[in-house]
Amino acid sequence: MNRCAGILLHPLSLPGSIGGGTLNDQVDTFLDFCKEHHQTIWQVLPLGPTGYGDSPYQSFSTHAGNPYLISIEELVKSGLATEEELEKSKFDCDEAKIDYCNLYEKRRPALYAIAEQFEKRADKKQKAAFKKFCEEQEHWLEDYVLYMAIKEEQEKSWQEWPAPLRKRRKPALDKVRTEKATVLDIHRVIQWFFNEQWQAVRAKAKKAGVKILGDIPIFVALDSADAWANPDLFQFDKERKPLAVAGVPPDYFSKDGQLWGNPLYKWEKHQSTRFRWWADRIRSSLRLYDMVRIDHFRGFAGYWSVPAGEKTAIGGEWKKAPGEKLFKLLQSEFPDLPVVAEDLGDITPDVNELRDQFELPGMKVLQFAFSEPTNDFLPHNYRSNFVVYTGTHDNDTTAGWYEDEERTQEQKFFRHYLGLREDISTEEAVEQMVRLAMRSVADICIVPFQDVLKKGSDCRMNTPSKASDNWQWRMTSEELRKKQGWLLEATWITGRKAP
Repeated sequence: MNRCAGILLHPLSLPGSIGGGTLNDQVDTFLDFCKEHHQTIWQVLPLGPTGYGDSPYQSFSTHAGNPYLISIEELVKSGLATEEELEKSKFDCDEAKIDYCNLYEKRRPALYAIAEQFEKRADKKQKAAFKKFCEEQEHWLEDYVLYMAIKEEQEKSWQEWPAPLRKRRKPALDKVRTEKATVLDIHRVIQWFFNEQWQAVRAKAKKAGVKILGDIPIFVALDSADAWANPDLFQFDKERKPLAVAGVPPDYFSKDGQLWGNPLYKWEKHQSTRFRWWADRIRSSLRLYDMVRIDHFRGFAGYWSVPAGEKTAIGGEWKKAPGEKLFKLLQSEFPDLPVVAEDLGDITPDVNELRDQFELPGMKVLQFAFSEPTNDFLPHNYRSNFVVYTGTHDNDTTAGWYEDEERTQEQKFFRHYLGLREDISTEEAVEQMVRLAMRSVADICIVPFQDVLKKGSDCRMNTPSKASDNWQWRMTSEELRKKQGWLLEATWITGRKAP
């Protein structure tokens, strides 16, 4: 990797007037910002459709795109929606906050109504592109649209569906295909809308010299088309209920650990198919991104298995995973495997060995660094094959971290490490943290946009183990358009400026 810098920003956090960022001209403005400030990586959070809790890490599909990101303005430009439909999709909202409730209750039905008119409005070229998309993505698309049609009728997790649907009995699914044919087509069209708009974004990013770094969770959501359509790949009993679920033991974020509840893989089955499901998943990701960050990489060496029904993650145990066999297969199919390993948390030597065996870049987070000189997250302990962050989507903003009264010793170490005055302002502390990340030997430096804007704790993206009020931060149009001369200078002076 060339020495470079980039921005972490979820597209839903882009500004606009319709409850959440979409793939419209605000993406162009963001890419212009990146180009002007020589930020050549755009890291996004998972782009899949989300449900309860709004977490992009708990998606209904590992392949599908989030309908909330579809720009109805762009559909109007392409002749697939009308100005009247655009107006009906709008609602009053707080520009600085993603409004998931109204996105679901008002904008989603408007998008469905537009998709239902596709056959009448689409020209020959659009219909041909749609047909090609459906054929090429059939391996996941057909299960996904079936799942969504049934889920919308049942209004509950597939685990609670009637047995014929839950267990995918052919007569039951054939009945859905017949009775819900229009609904299935609506979901196919919506996925095509997303694909067309996202591929346009990719083309614009390439033209701007920006590579997109995607993000896939190691585990899929329990309530997902992936788990429903592939029960033999997961640790389920005969009734398709999980025997054990994913999580992590007590750590920096939580004294009780984190009980994620995702189904665990039946790794022996994956091995017997030469990891076909994983190869398809990576192939799907590389259709959307230039590079992929795999969240919770340590789970490929060993994963925390919590018996189903536990209230916390404390009672789990570590179990081995066949990461070496998996990555050998992936590297044979994708010789230049562009994967970043999220190697944070309770890391054991086997995790580092797996990462280094396949020469995958790991991650360094400066907010974890300031305890003692031997701390692995301090820049003087880095090697170049890493991606350094001030913080991630799970951290407080750097301004919030610096103002946290429970971190006074870390803040003192931070000031001493950089030779800073004791009375520096929060804004100066944020800038110094970004500059420290930029100065490190790590090949890639990624800064959350909240830190570029020097935002406080009220703008953090996620608080792990907190069940609500996450994933809501959104910038304003003025903030996106504001020039950040100090960021450009830090990028240039540390050798990360684009050639």
